[in-house]
Amino acid sequence: MNKLANMRHWPERMSPNFGMSRANNSNSNSSMGMPPIHPHQKVTAQGPLPLAAPQVPEAPIHYSFNVPFASDLAGPDTEDILHATADAVLRWTHPEDAPDDIPVYELPVHAQNLAQLRKMCKEITQSPLAIEAHVMSTTPKNVRGQVTTVCLSGTAEFVYKTRETILNDTPLSLRCTTVDVDGHLVANLAEGVLKKDVTDFLDEVSVFCGVDIFLLGPKLTPVVDGLSGDVEVRRDQRWRVAIYGDILASEHAKCRVLVQIDRLLGRIVDAMIFELSLHQLVCGRNRKNIKLIESATNTAIYFPPPFSQAYRYCPPNATRRDPQEVFITGENPGAIEQARFRVHELLSRMRIFVKDVQIPSAKIDSILLSRMDKVRKIIEANGTFIMFPPLASRQNTVRIQALENLHAERSVRDLMALVGQFYTAAWWINQPDKLPLPLPSPNDIKTMLGDICANSDADVSFDRLSFNITGSDEAVKAALMVISQIKFVALSAYQIRVKIELANEHKEFVSGKKNGKINKIMGQSNVQIMFDNFGEYNFNIEVLAQTYDSMKQGLTLVEQEMPASISFHVPDQYHKRIIGIGGQHIQRIMKKHSVFVKFSNAMDRGGIGREDEDSRVDNVICRTPARNAQNLELVKSEILEMVDRVDSEFTSQIVNVDRLYHRRLLARLPDIEELEKKWNCKIVFPSTEQASDEVTVTGPQWQVPMCVDAFLGMVPDRHEVIMERSSGLIKFLQSSDFVQNIVPKLKSQHEVEVTVHENSDERAESGAPTVTILWTFTRNNAGGLRDAMDFLQGQFATSGVEPVLIKGAIPRPKSDTFEESLQYFDSKLLQHAPAPVSTDSPTKPSFGDEVARERNTIFDRLRKPGSMSSISSFLDRRKNSSHSATNSFFKGSSNVSKSSLISIESTRSFNAGRDPWNDSGVNLPDDDNNPWSNTRVMTGNGTDQKLAVPQPGDATPRHNARQSADSGRPSTSHSTNSGYPGPLSGPFR
Repeated sequence: MNKLANMRHWPERMSPNFGMSRANNSNSNSSMGMPPIHPHQKVTAQGPLPLAAPQVPEAPIHYSFNVPFASDLAGPDTEDILHATADAVLRWTHPEDAPDDIPVYELPVHAQNLAQLRKMCKEITQSPLAIEAHVMSTTPKNVRGQVTTVCLSGTAEFVYKTRETILNDTPLSLRCTTVDVDGHLVANLAEGVLKKDVTDFLDEVSVFCGVDIFLLGPKLTPVVDGLSGDVEVRRDQRWRVAIYGDILASEHAKCRVLVQIDRLLGRIVDAMIFELSLHQLVCGRNRKNIKLIESATNTAIYFPPPFSQAYRYCPPNATRRDPQEVFITGENPGAIEQARFRVHELLSRMRIFVKDVQIPSAKIDSILLSRMDKVRKIIEANGTFIMFPPLASRQNTVRIQALENLHAERSVRDLMALVGQFYTAAWWINQPDKLPLPLPSPNDIKTMLGDICANSDADVSFDRLSFNITGSDEAVKAALMVISQIKFVALSAYQIRVKIELANEHKEFVSGKKNGKINKIMGQSNVQIMFDNFGEYNFNIEVLAQTYDSMKQGLTLVEQEMPASISFHVPDQYHKRIIGIGGQHIQRIMKKHSVFVKFSNAMDRGGIGREDEDSRVDNVICRTPARNAQNLELVKSEILEMVDRVDSEFTSQIVNVDRLYHRRLLARLPDIEELEKKWNCKIVFPSTEQASDEVTVTGPQWQVPMCVDAFLGMVPDRHEVIMERSSGLIKFLQSSDFVQNIVPKLKSQHEVEVTVHENSDERAESGAPTVTILWTFTRNNAGGLRDAMDFLQGQFATSGVEPVLIKGAIPRPKSDTFEESLQYFDSKLLQHAPAPVSTDSPTKPSFGDEVARERNTIFDRLRKPGSMSSISSFLDRRKNSSHSATNSFFKGSSNVSKSSLISIESTRSFNAGRDPWNDSGVNLPDDDNNPWSNTRVMTGNGTDQKLAVPQPGDATPRHNARQSADSGRPSTSHSTNSGYPGPLSGPFR
């Protein structure tokens, strides 16, 4: 096995005054590879010079980029804060005298980060090095929050090293992670005060990890009933630990908080160390291996983030987590030792496949700054490790490790598809000696580049009268639109080149037969299009034009010819039925909608029985040019019509279950596997370190509700009803009729168990003693609780008992009558229903103004953030307000996921002698008149105009964005969410 540590040496971290210590050392090179600085010497003819002749100084460049500060991250609600670490309240909340409309980016923490960045850039500018750094902050109308842009001026080497320093010494992408915790673990509920050891621990973690931590009160959370799918909203009994910090520091603090919660639960904590590159391989695909170990040993295993080697920032005076350290918590030392043994057993059997791929360094930085959530999904889905070079290091090699070559290839293809989301462009100004306007001054250039970055979120450099742009597809097009509106650029002779990266297998799909599509586009839009085969997986499509309008038109047409695809799952037994004899059924569908359809079976995906997950991967792919993407859903619906109802559309539903109860459910893994086999579904638990309550159930649309209902039948729940103690009530509850008849009937008819308790600590407002009736049920039967309580209320009335309810009533929902319409009629025949009473039901009562009043009063009783002197009064009012809301139970195609193209490659071809992927497989219908008449583009001033095309060709009608998440061109669905979508006028599409 190749050790990743011996693979390459990443460059050392650089400080703002880098290179100063070796400036006069002629025998060694600096850490940046800079040439040594020598005094000028006279050139003689007697022999070779002792030192190299001085070179012509490199021309300075201007480079501008946005710093992702996450300035729209707001702090917690001050009414919810029960404890805060040192200065956390001052950093994340506005002063009391601040106006109500003050923006979030003016929070002290965001202002402090901006001030530190300005100070750093000022020190860089004032250093002896030939480099200038300037910071600009703007609030574009089309962007939410504040945009911070840094413009660097100097030689290319100094500029890129300074950018590396800034990005690695600045807290990027601040975030808030939340951990739910039971109140009795952090507070003495009887006395109404926080436990000192808990607050001391939070303060210690805050300093150790460099984060801000808040202990917050309960929140309103939605809970879904089983089979009915109705949504109920109630106040969660758990408290929250909110952690604010950068991506690595917040993950570090979150893991330590989770481990401490396990300690408070009486579990033992241990740790083991092994190489970071092996962590995901031990976890397995979808973390299957580690879940089996946790379920067999009743332990919890916490892994560090898989991409920690790519980020080098650490908060001041803080400590980074060891990227190789794995925490294990268990009930006893024997369980931990058994878990360690199983992990070592997996490590000893590993056979590792390694794959290196080359990705442009600028695109690696874009992925590290904006797409790591996608990379994490790729890693977990394939059980692979992806090692990126450090952020802004200008290195372009990415290494993938996997246990099987198939999984490594899938990860590479998914990653390279992610790379295709980013474009590069160049704008050259020709004939510099004939410029119609004088060249802007350096200060004007900095301002110009700052405006381009703020309005497009693309990185822009200006060097020798040429602009170089890198960013997401929408960002690059927005930047080109802004540049086209600059006067000295628009009036000069120029050339534009836009480079698109696409998978090699799509090359002939885009070009058409004998390059027919590309030739047609070049003739109609006056552009040049070249294909550049530069890699094993991807190739470049270069669009060159002499005018901005031509480039915009040509790029639009090229994008419309790029493949749009949708993939979904159909059980293998239906494939022959759908294809038909000789392929007649599927050929009819393909010709009808101009969409090519391809199937893959278990053999095509790497063999039968290789992985259980392969039985549910997307095995049908529909592909067509992007201009015809609206027909993908039609093809999908026609295919699924030929599938039995129980196996049709695969969808997903999320079920909320307390994360600590996941351990008990994993202990019943055989029962869960029986549920999966019975309902043909997959139940996926979140990772341990994710600390999420969300369990995902995936399967056929008509089977998922049944599986969710059966799964919730394994999750217990409870509800308390507190009544004032009276002699009549006690006599009824102790009667033989209640014990022998009513309680068994509640169990048999309503699936609810009833027990009676007396708590001397619980008193009514009058000081009278109380009686607690505890209702126990499973989550799938929560809807029957109200009926059971109504039945018991009827028994009270029959026996002549009038209980005084203190807490826990469940009112009936408001009836659908004409009472509201007839409120103006004074009639004694119309009875007025009493107003519903606010309750703490776990099922479906409505909530509204009562919740608002409760929220305004609960935390008002806390005198200041962090004060616990009035928590006892807060605990006395633990009301659960909930809300009935409609919910679309079936998600439909919005939950369909894409699989990597390698997983659906099949050797089957419906037309012998022709590769079906070379073209769309079918011809789109021609338009009678102007074939491009329906294509519209956005001009620079924001108007929508038709394309003026002189020649006929394939019809390319404009289509609206589809509702499905898998429509449109591949890998661009995330582009508009990259942060700064562009000017209000909008880039062309």
